[in-house]
Amino acid sequence: MKTSTYIRILLLALFIIGISLLHYLTPLHLHYLHDIFQRLYYLPIILAAIWFGLIGGLACSLTVSVVYAPHILFQWGGHLTVELEKYLEIVLYNVVGGVTGLLVQRERERSVELQKTADGLELSFKKLQAQSEQIIAIEANLRRAEKLSTLGEMAAVLAHEIRNPLGSIRGTAEILRDDYRPGDPKYEFIEIQIKETERLNRVVEDFLRMARPLPAEMSRCRVQDELETVVMLVANDAGKRQISLHLEPAVPEVIVKGDGEKLRQAFLNIVINALQATASGGSLDILTSICRVEGGGTNCEIRFSDNGCGIDTASQAKIFEPFYTTKSDGTGLGLAISRKIIEGHGGTLQIESTAGKGTTVVITLPVLQAEENP
Repeated sequence: MKTSTYIRILLLALFIIGISLLHYLTPLHLHYLHDIFQRLYYLPIILAAIWFGLIGGLACSLTVSVVYAPHILFQWGGHLTVELEKYLEIVLYNVVGGVTGLLVQRERERSVELQKTADGLELSFKKLQAQSEQIIAIEANLRRAEKLSTLGEMAAVLAHEIRNPLGSIRGTAEILRDDYRPGDPKYEFIEIQIKETERLNRVVEDFLRMARPLPAEMSRCRVQDELETVVMLVANDAGKRQISLHLEPAVPEVIVKGDGEKLRQAFLNIVINALQATASGGSLDILTSICRVEGGGTNCEIRFSDNGCGIDTASQAKIFEPFYTTKSDGTGLGLAISRKIIEGHGGTLQIESTAGKGTTVVITLPVLQAEENP
């Protein structure tokens, strides 16, 4: 038993002993004091019922009866009317102890049931909250899918209606440029026309990448090989910007099932964004690691960490939306395309960033299992 239980039992015992001593030591002719002491027995009986329930109430009332009965027999003996009244009082002790203990016990049982109901309601609320969050996430995915579907239709139209005229405009501009020498104002205007034509063509190409489905057939792909290719492609640009570009070796070798060209495109978009956001003297580190997931699977985690300008909270909420960009010459489709590619490979793309401190792009991809990787 707990210490508090022992203390309560001791208090009840002292209470009963004290009242009984008052009875036995007080002269009988002071009957009004005996009437008061007789009523005091109800206090320990009620306390015992409240503290220990039905069993406690009855145990205390029986104890009082046993302690009080000798006083009636030996000190009040011979007075039949007095004895009968006091024996009836003993009966009332037991009735009060039993009824009070029963009521307290039922109230406790009801409290337990109410607590169980409250716990059940709380659990149901948490389940509903989790389902609500899932519904919100599904709705967001549906809205994004709807945007991608619209982009697909637009891309199909743009492919036919814009790309061919753009090619004609650029070809004509290049022919006209041959009639002028560098330094001539018209030569500079034609150069601007050609550059803007190329920029518009890149927008159309990005449209097509957003709309073009991933190939159905995927093969074994070494992540480290694709990362090394990307690093080699941007090494010259990183050198010009005076940015330290470092690729950590992957241990062990990480192999995924996917389209190497698509993965290179996603990695390249992320690396180019990082280089453009990093000032001269900064750094970009690429690290690949292995992590276990629930269910026994294995994922590879690729982290692109720079110490550039970072992304503010407002921009992070919109960064994957098509056409949202903070660059003057950006199309706002690079990250959206990259995430589409990664998700098409069964992975995820997340961004961790603090404004003014840098950004880390985290890509997870399922690793090819041993039975799939002979």
